[in-house]
Amino acid sequence: MARLAEYSLATGWHFKDSEDKAPEAWMPVPLVPSVIHQDLQANGKLKDPYVGFNELAARWVNEKSWVYRKVIQKPAVPAGSAVVLAFDGLDTFATVKLDSNVILESNNMFQGHRVDVTTALENEGEHVLEIEFDCAMLRARELRKQDSKHNWASFNGDPARMSVRKAQYHWGWDWGPVLMTAGIWREVRLEVYYARLADLWTAVDLDSSYQSAQISAFAELDAAQFNSTYKVNFTLSLHGKEIARQAAIPGNKVAKVTFDVDQPHLWWPHGYGEPNLYEITASLEKDQSEIHNLVKKIGIRTAEVIQQPDKHGKSFFFRINGTDIFCGGSCWIPADNILPNISPERYRKWIELMVAGRQAMVRVWGGGCYEDDSFYQACDDLGVLVWQDFMFGCGNYPTWPELLDSIEQEAIYNVRRLRHHPSIVLYAGNNEDYQVQEQAGLTYNYEDKNPENWLKTDFPARYIYEKLLPSVVESFSPKTFYHPGSPWGDGKITSDPTVGDMHQWNVWHGTQEKYQIFDTLGGRFNSEFGMEAFPHLSTIEYFVENEKDKYPQSHVLDFHNKADGHERRIATYLVENLRAANDLETYIYLTQVVQAETMMFGYRGWRRQWGDERHCGGALLWQLNDCWPTISWAIVDYFLRPKPAFYAVARVLKQVAIGVRREHHDWSVTHAQPPKTSKYELWVVSALQEEIPGKVELQFVSVDTGLEIRERIVRDVRIVPNGTTNVVDGIIDHTIDTEPHVLAARLWLDGEIVARDVDWPQPFKYLDFRDRGLEVTKINETSDQQTFKINTRKPVKCLVFEERDGTTFSDSAMDIVPGDEQTVTVIGLKTATLSYKFLGQ
Repeated sequence: MARLAEYSLATGWHFKDSEDKAPEAWMPVPLVPSVIHQDLQANGKLKDPYVGFNELAARWVNEKSWVYRKVIQKPAVPAGSAVVLAFDGLDTFATVKLDSNVILESNNMFQGHRVDVTTALENEGEHVLEIEFDCAMLRARELRKQDSKHNWASFNGDPARMSVRKAQYHWGWDWGPVLMTAGIWREVRLEVYYARLADLWTAVDLDSSYQSAQISAFAELDAAQFNSTYKVNFTLSLHGKEIARQAAIPGNKVAKVTFDVDQPHLWWPHGYGEPNLYEITASLEKDQSEIHNLVKKIGIRTAEVIQQPDKHGKSFFFRINGTDIFCGGSCWIPADNILPNISPERYRKWIELMVAGRQAMVRVWGGGCYEDDSFYQACDDLGVLVWQDFMFGCGNYPTWPELLDSIEQEAIYNVRRLRHHPSIVLYAGNNEDYQVQEQAGLTYNYEDKNPENWLKTDFPARYIYEKLLPSVVESFSPKTFYHPGSPWGDGKITSDPTVGDMHQWNVWHGTQEKYQIFDTLGGRFNSEFGMEAFPHLSTIEYFVENEKDKYPQSHVLDFHNKADGHERRIATYLVENLRAANDLETYIYLTQVVQAETMMFGYRGWRRQWGDERHCGGALLWQLNDCWPTISWAIVDYFLRPKPAFYAVARVLKQVAIGVRREHHDWSVTHAQPPKTSKYELWVVSALQEEIPGKVELQFVSVDTGLEIRERIVRDVRIVPNGTTNVVDGIIDHTIDTEPHVLAARLWLDGEIVARDVDWPQPFKYLDFRDRGLEVTKINETSDQQTFKINTRKPVKCLVFEERDGTTFSDSAMDIVPGDEQTVTVIGLKTATLSYKFLGQ
């Protein structure tokens, strides 16, 4: 019996504009998966849309239809075998023809398709495979016209986008370009088999003592004829070593076995334990010959979202294997507008950066795509929790029957595909669609529990989020928590801080509050918040072609920042806090200081609240990454170059961290009058599961002289487990301590400094940063690693090292105070000099 054979169809394709009938119009496709923009660039028909104003010059592509064609050879087909043409993803309106006969019509980018072509390929020799990709932008506008009664309320992009199951950010967003891709965006292949395993999945039951687990493994059979001659052998392995084996005869197309595992190696998020993965293998046998096998990695763990009434309202936090976990992390947008550009290696580098930044959770945002398997595998391997939105973003989606059917098939396909990943701990129905409902005044009666009624209202999308999607999750991944939307909380207004999750945009958007009070604006779980910053100069130099455009407000720089009102918002936060700069390099740095400070103030305060009856269960900043070289809220730019905010967040998310701050004095309201007194507080937060002893120190250091202006405070402290320990509070009398001074806090564990925090007088623009006396000295060097010690005579704010590709820093965006020598280790610097900036330099 022959094994299943796969034949990749990655090469030999040609494409053309569907309206161009000339024989010479056909152009070669280097490799699929690809999309039209890649193929046009490869043939010299399109300039890089990420450079300059080239996005505008590429707009013609958005309104075209395209044809792809390949001549295929009939493969060897053993008697009784089927031949299947498998598409893992077609973007988006695709009509597939084989020898001029239509064999598939697809209108959903997020679905895979399998077409039996056994009969179509009966004739030997060559066959012509052709795929027509109709223009998604024009089709969307037609569909919108056909449903004129629907209220097409939305944020971002053309509202017609909601009629099409395509990545919504392709229509343009407030951080990305309008690039309407089309093409074979995921793998395509021919499969020849007598029988195969169509799916392999598990159900894991972990005992409440975490000392034993039961793994039920299921394998689904796909065969022309089903009979008792098939057998499935299941093996369970850990770290490459087989630990159990069982066989089963498929009944009703599914084979099932159960493994009992004693003392299981649990899957943990990084920082809490090892992300242990078991390997489950299913081998299909007929007549004692293996004809197909599937392998998946799984994790043994429990994952809960704890929602219980408390003094703050109703909690919202994650509990993994019985351990409460503060989910500090980031929101994720697609890492490229040209999705096939993202290699498995690039996905892994992104997740490795999250781990280096001590981020526990990534939220896959609902306007992008269900990511490639390699993204989730990297999260599994490295212990990063995944909050997975379904692909609905910022709109009131229509619900005609054909669209609902497509959405259901999309959800089933992707939940089945992703359900084995232990990293995925939550599915959310949408991104901000309930906010659109509120702002547009659409009908939402939470007390009405009849789904058929919802379809008759002007907010029919509720049916998708509260009926269709939760039903799919319940059927195919019943132990994964389902949340109707983000933000959402028990049907209350989405800005309610007492329940569910919230998107807090009153810093930057909305009322544009001072970032220094960010922690007072949070809710039970802060799943979006952010501040824009420019990327590094090297990234700007990639897309700014002319030297004359390298100034902060140049046309091309403004063009690459898609956020509405970004000019006034960046200017507001800069002018409120820092002294102005005209040269581009300094301006870049100042925007990065503001972003780093904003993220620090949010994370630091919200993590402190974790210890107050889990008042804040987590914080996911907007956003980790970019989809093109741009100016945005990302803390790491398109080229994986961290901004200073990345390091500021990493320090706050240390396993044990110290915090110090004085109360906020709103200088703009009081016309720059200084306060007479200021309260201050010092605390320690810990993610450790046991109480530990430590020592804290608080210094009061003059910004102007670098001298201590009053006696330092030293305390021995017992640090409470998985919570907050409040250590010191007091009052600064500014009539006595008249000099501007920093509060410099340090934490010792076992005689070693493990955490620091420095609170500065606000705003920075009033401080004199001249003559700091900073010294950066190399003290050690190996072939690829250098260590530098850092000292200063006067306090230094936000010492940032220049990011270079291939170079990593143990820390950056650092505050340095006199007498507290710090070290930084640099990997990959080699012969290059260490360049840096600090505030006031």
